[in-house]
Amino acid sequence: MLEIKNLTLGYSRHPIVHHLNLSVADGEMLAVIGPNGGGKSTLLNGIMGILKPLEGSVEKKPGIRIAYCQQASQINKSFPITVREFVSLGLWHRTGLFRRVDRSMLHLVDSALEKVKMRKFAGENIGDISGGQFQRVVFARVWLQDADLIMLDEPFSAMDEPTSEELAGLLQEWNRAGKTIITVMHNLNLVRRFFPETVILAREIIASGKTAECVTAENIEKAVNSRYQLDYTAGLCTRTE
Repeated sequence: MLEIKNLTLGYSRHPIVHHLNLSVADGEMLAVIGPNGGGKSTLLNGIMGILKPLEGSVEKKPGIRIAYCQQASQINKSFPITVREFVSLGLWHRTGLFRRVDRSMLHLVDSALEKVKMRKFAGENIGDISGGQFQRVVFARVWLQDADLIMLDEPFSAMDEPTSEELAGLLQEWNRAGKTIITVMHNLNLVRRFFPETVILAREIIASGKTAECVTAENIEKAVNSRYQLDYTAGLCTRTE
């Protein structure tokens, strides 16, 4: 699905993550964890092509469709749009920019809302529902995109444990249906329970592989300590062999 080779990403030529090498197979369910400022969101932006590499490359399987869900706090909820209208935006690959959502498509929207237990809120304004409810709505919109690769940035932040477990179970269901999932995570309990593969990222890859082998106290401590070694005035790094 993805092949990341010697990838360095940053802003104004200041590297945030450097020399990353990672393969993501079709059908993988991968958690990306690490300290704040370690480059997790930057990595997703690089995969999406929002950030161009300073060095290296991201190679994607030809023709794949990607759904990307940014952090909920970054989504503007003040726009006057209903829950149903918001979710229907996930059908853009069918409607294009100007085609209206027809009756058959509305059925898909309502089915997606039913799946996340938000059907009865379909007519509510997105600014009038709770944060946890909004996150459910975001999941419904992502599902309607019918993507091969689904990437989510901290989808369970500020969410109670039962709701987080329920939606993590939904991700598992999508994965069993053949979707490749990459999710930035902070809740290590959810990572251990729901994600078979994990990458620990703290500007560089600290560890990657099977979650049970990768998520250890030693690796977590190494990642946290790496946060205190950042030099925000450093130039573009180079690899020495």
